[in-house]
Amino acid sequence: MRAVVQRVSGASVSVDGSVVSAIGPGLLVLLGVTHDDGVREAEWLAGKIRSLRIFPDADGRMNEPLGAREVLCVSQFTLYGDTRRGARPSFVDAAPPAVAEPLYERVCSLLDARRGVFGALMAVELVNDGPVTLVVESP
Repeated sequence: MRAVVQRVSGASVSVDGSVVSAIGPGLLVLLGVTHDDGVREAEWLAGKIRSLRIFPDADGRMNEPLGAREVLCVSQFTLYGDTRRGARPSFVDAAPPAVAEPLYERVCSLLDARRGVFGALMAVELVNDGPVTLVVESP
């Protein structure tokens, strides 16, 4: 399981021109699932994201975890796009929807996240809160 985690001042996701979810300060999580992932990986990843100390403390140092801040989680099968050969990415490492969707929902639940629409063509907007973008991958 792989996630791109961005600290944001705000983020939203729209489908067909309508906003389906939006958050204020917190995290935007783009989540990809591969064939071998299961509940264990989903729980580990959600715990890791929740505990990342990437928010500023009283001294302005990245030292605080997510806490009560919001999360917007968007399914992103393209995180498993393989670009090592040719110019067209291969997505064979991405889990099929029947595997990926329940795990996406599990991560969202564990993070108490607002959600995109699984499998939809989504427009994601965000305002970065500092230069904080991390790739988190389950063991």
